[in-house]
Amino acid sequence: MVVSANRLELLQIADAVAREKSIDREIVLAAMADAIQKAARSRYGTESNIKADINPKTGEMKLQRLLEVVEHAEDYSREIPLLLARDRNPDAQIGDFIADPLPPMDFGRIAAQSAKQVIVQKVREAERDKQFDEYKDRIGEIINGTVKRVEYGNVIVDLGKGEGIIRRDEMIPREAMRPGDRVRAFVYDVRREQRGPQIFLSRTHPQFMVKLFTMEVPEIYDGIIEIRSVARDPGSRAKIAVISNDSSIDPVGACVGMRGSRVQAVVGELQGEKIDIIPWSNDPATFIVNALQPAEVAKVVLDEDAERIEVVVPDEQLSLAIGRRGQNVRLASQLTGWDIDIMTEAEESERRQKEFNERTKLFMDALDVDEMVGQVLASEGFAQVEELAFVESSEISSIDGFDDETAEEIQSRARDYLDRLEAEMDAKRRELGVEDELYKIDGLNASMLVALGQDGIKTIEDFAGCAADDLVGWTEKKNGETKRYEGLFSKLDISRTDAEAMIVQARLAAGWITEEDLAREQEALAAESGDEAEDEAEAEAEEQLEG
Repeated sequence: MVVSANRLELLQIADAVAREKSIDREIVLAAMADAIQKAARSRYGTESNIKADINPKTGEMKLQRLLEVVEHAEDYSREIPLLLARDRNPDAQIGDFIADPLPPMDFGRIAAQSAKQVIVQKVREAERDKQFDEYKDRIGEIINGTVKRVEYGNVIVDLGKGEGIIRRDEMIPREAMRPGDRVRAFVYDVRREQRGPQIFLSRTHPQFMVKLFTMEVPEIYDGIIEIRSVARDPGSRAKIAVISNDSSIDPVGACVGMRGSRVQAVVGELQGEKIDIIPWSNDPATFIVNALQPAEVAKVVLDEDAERIEVVVPDEQLSLAIGRRGQNVRLASQLTGWDIDIMTEAEESERRQKEFNERTKLFMDALDVDEMVGQVLASEGFAQVEELAFVESSEISSIDGFDDETAEEIQSRARDYLDRLEAEMDAKRRELGVEDELYKIDGLNASMLVALGQDGIKTIEDFAGCAADDLVGWTEKKNGETKRYEGLFSKLDISRTDAEAMIVQARLAAGWITEEDLAREQEALAAESGDEAEDEAEAEAEEQLEG
């Protein structure tokens, strides 16, 4: 490039580059000005502060050297003393700049090559910024493109104004793509990187299926039907949970369509992936029973603290409920967010019998009664000696074959057993060095103090530093699997609420917090919940008005 090009040619070049790269003309002119500045520095001195301006209307180029006004100049190539500056401009102040016009210059071969590199780099950066700005707002959309090439299993997609990539793990298994094929994919991430914006596409993302249904089912697009959750085993099977905001519209039927036309359109795009459409429910048990379709469920038992559910199915339904390689139960677990344990009626009966025998033996040993009495107590639903010790005596005497005297004797033996157990545990607690002061916390007993002592928690301050997770355990989900971590009191049947209350007591006793702090926190929580309730009421009123 040489600047011997006349003004008109300069503007024509800028216009051509701007059109070709789909960027603003001003950006191209600014890149040209930067290139001219760089070339001029090599001519007039790299230490000089040179500025080039190109008039966007006439193409006229102005080259100037800027000198900063200072009290006493040290570098005359960049600075000018205040006295000399005022000879040129009487109003000059320290910090202002005096412009020295420079004569037009012809570019040599090296300077022209350097200027060309600057322009190419600036234009490329502007092109990348434009691509990033265009696609960063399209995250969460389905985009159409053409397969440009396939590299090591990764598919490069030509999107028209940019390139996207579908990584191998984001492709539907056994799906073959060749250059020139049309493809639809979900934009799940756009990142700004040195080599340009990286547009990451996916055909396995759960939201890809949601967007496909939104395109095929007008009721979903209009918000009448909502897709609450999705679980996919890409290329094989999927489950979606739907709910209708209009009681007159069946959400499952609307998604299936006339003779399955709507769901088949989605299945065709997903290479034959089978889709189970399930009605969503607020009740976890009902939702999980629906999610396990087509298997029939006989009974469910929820453990809300651990977010686990036991599902009992008829013996002949076990393989259907689990699915091939556990697929059905795995997808149902992902869809509902609950860990699901499946057992047959025979396995449940065997487990119940085992628990019954264990409770019978516990009552026989603790109360010194015969097997028949132990079995009667276990069959009446008593599971712990504590229940017998502190229940109303009338509940025991009302059992067939028991009278008031028998009930009193059983409760007396139960309390004696608990006292002996407490004494043994208290002795063990002393051996571990756990302080007596911990007894002041409501809810803590000797068994709990032994568990704390075995973990090195021996003082009020130690206990105050605990979290509820340390006491009752916690669950973590990784790669779709939930792992349960036990706490110190996991085997002692303590709820998270009780554990948190104990820790608060310890922190009060240790002086970490005050009653005033608690009162302020409760007021803040009450105000927050009140605001949420008000927002919900307003939203409900708006819905009624729209209806």
